[in-house]
Amino acid sequence: MPAASKINAHDRALLAKAAAEAGELAKKHFDLGDPDVWEKSDSSPVTNADIAVNAFLLGYLRGARPDYGWLSEETKDDGSRRKKQRVFVVDPIDGTRAFIKRKPHFVISVAVLDEGKPVAGALYNPLTGEAFDADLYGGATLNGKTIAVEDCAQIKGCRMVGYDYKFKALNWPDMDVRARNSMAYRIALVAAGIANAAVAFTPKSDWDLAAACLIAREAGAHVTDIYGHDFEFNAASTENKGVICAGPTLHPLLLNMIDTHGVKKGGIKLPPSPRG
Repeated sequence: MPAASKINAHDRALLAKAAAEAGELAKKHFDLGDPDVWEKSDSSPVTNADIAVNAFLLGYLRGARPDYGWLSEETKDDGSRRKKQRVFVVDPIDGTRAFIKRKPHFVISVAVLDEGKPVAGALYNPLTGEAFDADLYGGATLNGKTIAVEDCAQIKGCRMVGYDYKFKALNWPDMDVRARNSMAYRIALVAAGIANAAVAFTPKSDWDLAAACLIAREAGAHVTDIYGHDFEFNAASTENKGVICAGPTLHPLLLNMIDTHGVKKGGIKLPPSPRG
């Protein structure tokens, strides 16, 4: 096994173990109920559980790989990560709104980048027990079993993970749409063949995408922004332009649908999210 592949495999094992242990910590907070919740400067919610899990992962992962850079949703970014070859990318709880609403639709998301490209990643849903992980060219698994994307030849009738009201507002064909708050979890469901596609029109951050994108690609999915471009991780900005994740046949159909309806050019304003 080449040296880089061996390092990636070792990092995969580290991330899987870290995600599982962090997930148990998140579950303890979940089981207590009534978390402390406040808003960050961007108006997104954060809880005491997010902060506790972030602190655990920071100590666990940096303790094991002190020479790696660090990027996390819940750690102030000082830019030092950009000087590192290998970087941890972490979302301690991806799907905080689901956590607050007591829905089992959140995951711990951890990844390693090498020169800006994901080479190892793990996701763990502590309420369902789903553990996804992958390393570059090493395949992807769910609870230890190899997974593969389930492709689809048309948009109509496909199993889509997203928000139905947005697709209806854009006059998309009828689909079997299911909502999941966590972007990483949505992508992982496509990787495992549980859904055919995940589409998000709004910007997503590196920590939402890095681990899940690697898992999906290792499972045979195509994952890009809504322009069809690969994501640029560990850049000066951590914001990416939406998501299309699907099998190799369905992905270009979704890309064309987005282009046709003008979303990429800002030609359609989506309605506000319904309450609840």
